[in-house]
Amino acid sequence: MAYEVTIGIPVYNVEKYIRESLESALAQSFQSIEFLICDDCGTDSSIAIVQEFQNVHPRGADIRIVHQSHNMGLGCARNRMIEEAKGRYIYFMDSDDLLASNAIELMYEQAQKYDADMVYGSMEKVLLYENGRRVKNSDYSYRVFLQEDEFASWVYEKYDRIQASTCNFLIRIDVYRQNGIKYKPINYWEDFTTTMDLPTYVTRVVMLNDVTYFYMCRSGSMSNYQYREYIPKEEILQTMNAVAMIKENSKRILEKPYFSNRMLKVMTTCFFICCTILRNRYKIEPKFDKKELRDFMHYPVAFHNFLSFRTCLLKHVLLYSMGVLPAFLSVGIMCVIGKNKHLV
Repeated sequence: MAYEVTIGIPVYNVEKYIRESLESALAQSFQSIEFLICDDCGTDSSIAIVQEFQNVHPRGADIRIVHQSHNMGLGCARNRMIEEAKGRYIYFMDSDDLLASNAIELMYEQAQKYDADMVYGSMEKVLLYENGRRVKNSDYSYRVFLQEDEFASWVYEKYDRIQASTCNFLIRIDVYRQNGIKYKPINYWEDFTTTMDLPTYVTRVVMLNDVTYFYMCRSGSMSNYQYREYIPKEEILQTMNAVAMIKENSKRILEKPYFSNRMLKVMTTCFFICCTILRNRYKIEPKFDKKELRDFMHYPVAFHNFLSFRTCLLKHVLLYSMGVLPAFLSVGIMCVIGKNKHLV
């Protein structure tokens, strides 16, 4: 059966949350949806709950489960769903988050109206604590981009123009398939490494002001270092290796008008990661040494390439210096700037 939209949901040990998340997905006002579940071989009853929905829910026939051979992580799960999806568009959600009931309808209408490659929705971030919750909205202004390089130029103009998460945008499945776009085989920041590159592959994009997604941010999750007492170094190394791939991929767009701002965003991300490591240095085992942080700040292009940049040249020179100075001096600069910006 053909569908207009596939909602892809990776599932791994989320029995506490999957019922509410799946109910919100199945409650969509838009009808032509395939609900594609990727079973990442968890050890709890998550998939049994999904199978219960298959049997009793009015939209149960539209739920399809694909099984990984073993636990492979979020990146591989997303890649599997891109391969398997029957929809013309795909929309990812996490198995512990919630959707507005009209999320897909709103996005699909805009995709059809503008023949859009992508449609982003706004997000409500719900910070959950043991003693309560706090809500933080991440709203976009309504915007439509139709010209080549227009969207990418806007995205890279400021650091946080778009969400880092893969969730909460509707995108043509062929954008992934025809460009060979893959998520990195890691569990944390696997989405950022792809969402950083996606603007370079699309032209027609719509940003919605409507809140379509509720990101349930729980203490103790991998995306919340500040609440964890111990952080394995290998987990951070996977993220650093993925970001290093983004740096290398930047060479592909060296001649684009947005290259300077894109490079600044990538290297600023590297700096933020270094600051996170320095801030959590007593939680990370084994420890990072100064040379590892210095080497992570290495620029993927030669010095002369960015001397011609028309914007933010001094910022580029400062970030570049962190990757070439002696390690003790490089990390010293990171600490000074990081403390000044309350990052360390």
